[in-house]
Amino acid sequence: MLPHRLLSRLPPAHAKLLAELLRFGVVGTLGFVVDTATLYLALALGAGLYGGRVLSYLAAASANWVLNRAWTFRSADRSRPGRQWLMFLAVNLLGFVCNYGTYAVLVAGWPMAAAHPVIAIAAGSIAGLAGNFLLSRRFVFKTSQ
Repeated sequence: MLPHRLLSRLPPAHAKLLAELLRFGVVGTLGFVVDTATLYLALALGAGLYGGRVLSYLAAASANWVLNRAWTFRSADRSRPGRQWLMFLAVNLLGFVCNYGTYAVLVAGWPMAAAHPVIAIAAGSIAGLAGNFLLSRRFVFKTSQ
């Protein structure tokens, strides 16, 4: 298996970090599915685009928190889950700011990104992922000492 072979060649601390980042990305992809499904369900039940989006964000962020807590950062401190969940929601909002900020800067300042917004969307997604991962790792899923 390629990821296992790659991880086995890295120093243990780097291998752990890369493994967590890969798991975080998988969880984020699943969160995207939860987000989309919840939004479409909310729309079918009569919620508007904005109210439905609030519900879908909370559903996706909550699912991501559960999966990250159980799988990505399984060695993290397990105390105070309510506080941890609220912190995860706050961190994800900061990640959204990174995502949208990167997108907006690129579209406004780089004609190629304005002509092909998928470039800015991809860069924003990566910036949001990196921000969410680093902040989650540092503030939400701290390892027990």
